[in-house]
Amino acid sequence: MQEFQKHGEMSKAAQAAGMSRTTGYRYAKAGELPSDMKSDRTWRTREDPFAQDWEEVVEMLEAAPTLQAKTVFDFLCEKRPDAYQEGQLRTFQRHVRDWRASSGPPKTVFSPQEHRPGEAMQTDFTHLGELKLTVCSERIREILCHQVLPYSNWEWGTLCLSESLLALRRGLQSALFALGRIPEYQQTDNSTAATHQVSEEKREFNQDYVKLLEHFKMKPRTTTVGQKEQNGDIEAANGALKRALEQYLLLRGSRDFAGIEELEAWIQEVMTKRNHLRRGRVSTESQ
Repeated sequence: MQEFQKHGEMSKAAQAAGMSRTTGYRYAKAGELPSDMKSDRTWRTREDPFAQDWEEVVEMLEAAPTLQAKTVFDFLCEKRPDAYQEGQLRTFQRHVRDWRASSGPPKTVFSPQEHRPGEAMQTDFTHLGELKLTVCSERIREILCHQVLPYSNWEWGTLCLSESLLALRRGLQSALFALGRIPEYQQTDNSTAATHQVSEEKREFNQDYVKLLEHFKMKPRTTTVGQKEQNGDIEAANGALKRALEQYLLLRGSRDFAGIEELEAWIQEVMTKRNHLRRGRVSTESQ
């Protein structure tokens, strides 16, 4: 503006200020300094990389509020490996954090749980009815005995007909064999396979269950009666796994299997792929 006022030639004034003549005319017409014309930006400077899948992400987080952002991100990487890569994890975690702060469910107040690597394996039984799986065109009656390591989210599972000690024994043995090591604790909810009622507020471990864990050199641990959130990791993992299985079923193009053995092998193949994405934290569990 000082140069322009000296000689009235915008070309020379703009050149002296290091801008184009058009920009110079715009500032002269406005009668304001460039710094005074700046306004807060309310639009994105680049496309949201998670926009295509964000609606599904929100549905997952609303269905399982304790689901970790990393678990959901691993699911997205497995679902669309060409669209996402490991370096986007921190960005995705910020997206989830911001959503929880502005639109997420109210937070339940309880003491935070600190998961130490290699400390515990959580086990739970979950039904697979919503997946509409069939064997030789007949709907299955089997449920899944599901194991998860809370620190790394490594998981495994076997099919069974009921929440029995026999099913728990087979599931635990298969999981430990697949994992290749033995955590210190085995944690369940207060199922009859592991505990029996002593009073309204107390349950004790069944002796056969204790002997089973002694065989594997593990210690039994259960949730406090009425405190389901203490088993939140496995509960969230149940939902995340079934959503992943649904995606793989869509890719497979059929929900029918030739036998229970084939179905179980297919489920374990899916879990093996998901565990591969967690190999970094799994290696920490083994140290």
